[in-house]
Parts: sequence; C-alpha cells; structure tokens
Amino acid sequence: MELTKVGPRQVFLQPAVLRRFVYLIVLMTLFNLMSHGTQDFVPTFLEEDFAASTGTVTVVAIIYDVGAIIGGAYFGALSERFGRRRTAAGCAILAIPVAFLFAFSPTLGLVTLGAFLLQLLVQGGWGVVPAHLAELSPDEVRGFYPGVTYQLGNAIASFNLPIQAALAAAYSGSVALAAVIVPVLVLTAVVLLLGPEAKGKVFGARESEPVG
Repeated sequence: MELTKVGPRQVFLQPAVLRRFVYLIVLMTLFNLMSHGTQDFVPTFLEEDFAASTGTVTVVAIIYDVGAIIGGAYFGALSERFGRRRTAAGCAILAIPVAFLFAFSPTLGLVTLGAFLLQLLVQGGWGVVPAHLAELSPDEVRGFYPGVTYQLGNAIASFNLPIQAALAAAYSGSVALAAVIVPVLVLTAVVLLLGPEAKGKVFGARESEPVG
C-alpha cells in the first residue's frame, strides 16, 4: 500500500519520470501522425484525384477499417512474443513501401489495396500501444500517465490535416499523403527502437532499474 500513498508531485519531481513522460509524448505524437496521416485526408484524396462518389469513399473506408481491426488484434497479440518495440517498429518499417502503393497507385482498386494494407500495419502498431504505455507508466500515476501522454500527442498531431491540405493545394494529393506518411513512419520506427520497453513488468512492484 505504500506505493498508493505517493503523490503525483513527488513522482514528477523525479528527472527519470519526466524524461519518460516527454518521450511518451513524442512517441504518441508520431503514432497519432501515423494514424491521422493515413486517414484524415483520404476522403478528399479519393474524391479529388479519383472522382470517387460518397458511396465509393464509404466502401473504401470500410475496407481499410477491416484491415485496421485485423492489424490491431494480430500485431497486439504478436507483441507478446516479439516485444512491444520490435513489433510496432516492424509494422512502421513494413508500412513504408505500402505507403507509396497507397499514395501513387494509378487506379482506385490499387489505392484501396494500399489503404487496406497500410491500415493493417499502422493500426497493427497501435495494437501494441495500450500495453506499452501501461508498462512504461510508474505505478503511482498509471491512471494519469497513458491518457495524458496520448492526448498531448494527439493535440500536437492535429496539425496533420492542414499540412496535408496545403501540400495537396501546392502539389498533389499523392505528394500530400506520401510527404507526411513516409517520414513519420521512419521516425516512429527509430523512436521506438531507441526507446525503453518494460514488457513483462509486474504492476505494483518497484522497478529495479531507472524508469528513464
């Protein structure tokens, strides 16, 4: 019960905890950019570049959402075997060539295939996030740490759509998608592989190593 009596102020005055807090905000910013960068501008892209109707856009969205559900469940479970960082980073790396298929395919059918595969991998990476955030959170602030780092990352990533819209106006929808998605995938993989992991952590037990 001693851990439950430690106040958040005492926890956040620890430099190691603050470093990890900042790290997770950066990671969640990248994850949210990865997700929103492959979704927010897609309806406009399909309508403007492929003259897709509202019904067609809806069907494409359903198809890639199925990929997202499969990917999240499959890779989330796979991370129990291969670890959180390697599984999510592997998804990001595999998604890089798929992003080009998605953004630059000449036909709507290939774009749909690319969207399905991209969401399979992007949301596959997201399937790791709940466990990864919980395991990296200090016991004293586990109810606070994951949600706040996610929401702060999401707030920063909200600039995604204006950036993609501006790039599309200046160049094309394909460039707008690829110019955001590909660098974000690369950075996400790098930040994951360079960061910490606490898979298998026993909740409620004091950490034997620094949290930073």
